[in-house]
Amino acid sequence: MLSERFADALVFTHQLHREHVRKGSGTPYVHHLLGVASLVGENGGTEDQVIGALLHDAIEDCIDRVPDVRAQIAGRYGEGVLAIVEGCTDADMIPKPPWRARKEAYIERLRAKPADHPALIVSVADKVHNARSILSDYRQIGDELWGRFKGGRDGTLWYYAELCDAFREKGDSPLVDELELVVSAIREAVAR
Repeated sequence: MLSERFADALVFTHQLHREHVRKGSGTPYVHHLLGVASLVGENGGTEDQVIGALLHDAIEDCIDRVPDVRAQIAGRYGEGVLAIVEGCTDADMIPKPPWRARKEAYIERLRAKPADHPALIVSVADKVHNARSILSDYRQIGDELWGRFKGGRDGTLWYYAELCDAFREKGDSPLVDELELVVSAIREAVAR
């Protein structure tokens, strides 16, 4: 069962992201965070991992408005949750480093983590949720979709292929299987 820490994290997540929307769709960003948390919980994640999933973009997306966001996360939910959020953060500075270098560094950090690192399930759940959104949006709007992404079509496809490889190196899991299936479906849709 989830404790009051989870309930508090739901409210805190909404406070941090209430004005954010998904690229191009206008959907409230909190829906993505809830989706990732759901995937983590449904795949055996601990309460810390589910809370980390809710907050996985807090540093990356809120550091400019909430400079003490790390301290707030650690103070409210503990160092373990903070380590999960930091493990999912690809940049904590404004402006962010160039896209390709940032993604290459993130993949290398994934590969360097031990297979049992608590951030890995959150990271793969995040990528599954993102890939599902990419596939759904591509089916609706086609190549116009790639304008939402700094890497464009080719960069985005490269990134997700590399993520699949990096996660697979850590072992087998239903979430990694799902990511590979969705990424394959994106590639097939693009090739048509």
